[in-house]
Amino acid sequence: MARRARNDYAVGEMTGRRIEFGSIMGASAAAVDNVGDLVGVDRMDDVLLTPPDAAEVALLASGVVAAASDADGLTPLQQLLIPSLFLSMTGHRVELDTLPPVDAETFAVGLARRNRIFRERIVQTMLLSALVVRPLPPAVATKLREFADALEVDDDMIAVAQKYAEGAIELAAVDFDRNGYLGGLDPSRLTALHTESLDSSWGQVSDDPALAARWATLRELPVGTLGRGVADFYADRGFVTPGLPGSAPPLLAQHDWVHVLAGYGTTLENEIEVFAFMARANDDPRAFSLLAMVISLFETGYLHAGAGLFEANQGHLSTAGMATRLGDAMRRGALTHGSHDFLDLDWFTLADRPIAVVRNEIGLTAKAPEAVAAGSVGAWEAGGITPYQLHSAAVAAEAEGRIYVPWHPDPTRD
Repeated sequence: MARRARNDYAVGEMTGRRIEFGSIMGASAAAVDNVGDLVGVDRMDDVLLTPPDAAEVALLASGVVAAASDADGLTPLQQLLIPSLFLSMTGHRVELDTLPPVDAETFAVGLARRNRIFRERIVQTMLLSALVVRPLPPAVATKLREFADALEVDDDMIAVAQKYAEGAIELAAVDFDRNGYLGGLDPSRLTALHTESLDSSWGQVSDDPALAARWATLRELPVGTLGRGVADFYADRGFVTPGLPGSAPPLLAQHDWVHVLAGYGTTLENEIEVFAFMARANDDPRAFSLLAMVISLFETGYLHAGAGLFEANQGHLSTAGMATRLGDAMRRGALTHGSHDFLDLDWFTLADRPIAVVRNEIGLTAKAPEAVAAGSVGAWEAGGITPYQLHSAAVAAEAEGRIYVPWHPDPTRD
């Protein structure tokens, strides 16, 4: 039952501690301070910190195409996705049929003045463009490694891609659990989740009265606050709050706050948007594994299950307009102020704050008109909820002996 980016190379500006080198491909100030993050750059004066211009974007796109395709060329989805990513993240249009071929060594020379974070984000763009293909050609997995090595970048998701290409799907799933951003349980995370009984990162907690009571207090907050938005979000969909039987894992529930804060509904297409937004809002490049996970669940079906609750349901990135929506979600995440690990945030400290205030404090930008036209909707907009969720809400109200108030579109909530 499927219930459900940082300065790297994106168009941006100085925001908080982050330098948005004009596109979602850049690096944090801390990363720039480390000369060891550079390839072939001997002095800090040689680091290129300006946004990529049209010529460099063409080079970047050439590298992505070279790494993510085999002799048969790009798939139709890749042909939509790659230009959408670069347009959203750099503001420059890419014409695929005009791109010259490039090998890994030449590509690395072209990026010699870019810092490590920039190069990591480019490798992740290669990975994202490749991971939408099933079956993944072995030649592509090999080229991903070649380009990453030339750029002196190591990303755990390359090993996952290699296992996909080998057909070792179950081993790839193990790699996700072991090497992904959330591999292993960090005891400090229990503080943000307000529970003492978690046996794994995505573990469920179905008998924690104190946790359930904490979530119940959200219903008492005024309309317009972030916490009340989350409470209504749950009630409208028949979702069970953490601490009760049948609830989502507390860690997965963290991302529900992002649905409300960033203005995304709860279709599987919306889930892809939310995880893209979260992955790019986090300076830690390992957060890319979150986006790789949902692509593997909701596009290719490489993963049978994930995040403690999600089940595979293929083809949702291939839905019309989703390439544009994905790129825009990454852009919005990358342009937030600072770095945000939304899965490790104590959301209850923000629960009584007006949503508009929290959005302003993190520098949340509006969705691009193209993404809205492509179908990106919020939790209280038409299309932002599924028939199954509507039915679940009615069933939950009956079981609890309360009057069922049907969900209806309310643009004032988004």
